[in-house]
Amino acid sequence: MIELYTDGASSGNPGPGGYGTILRTIYQGSNPAFQGKLIEKEFSGGFRKTTNNRMELLAVIIGLEALKNIHQQVTIFSDSKYVIDAIDKKWVYGWMQKGFQGKKNKDLWLRLMNLYKHHHVKLVWVKGHAGHPLNERCDQLAVKASKDKANWKIDSVFEMEESKGLL
Repeated sequence: MIELYTDGASSGNPGPGGYGTILRTIYQGSNPAFQGKLIEKEFSGGFRKTTNNRMELLAVIIGLEALKNIHQQVTIFSDSKYVIDAIDKKWVYGWMQKGFQGKKNKDLWLRLMNLYKHHHVKLVWVKGHAGHPLNERCDQLAVKASKDKANWKIDSVFEMEESKGLL
């Protein structure tokens, strides 16, 4: 069982943004020294111009991409109703059937759903900024990455679509 905690942030919408992701699992491998121990990994990254929703999606994507095996039992904890509801209420499947006509973030939704289908995923919404320690930690990672100008990446799809007036 893997727990995936995620959060996205942006300062301005659009503006500089970042994601924070924490993966947690109990070690089940062959090394007896680690057997039964909690393994935790943190991931974060920042972008010079993006949106909060894109960072919420990317936080989940990065966590799922970090998994080494398919068919994992994964519980994703997110404070993003955008992400949770789109999947739980099956909106994203309708968007996919219609080619994402009139919808944003097609590139990230396709990337996420390609990963999602390879695992057994349970989604859990957590209230943001309500004191949940791992959600708060993800928020800290996301905000810090969004302010780290020296390491900003370029959200090229977002910037290209914005420059063409597609957003």
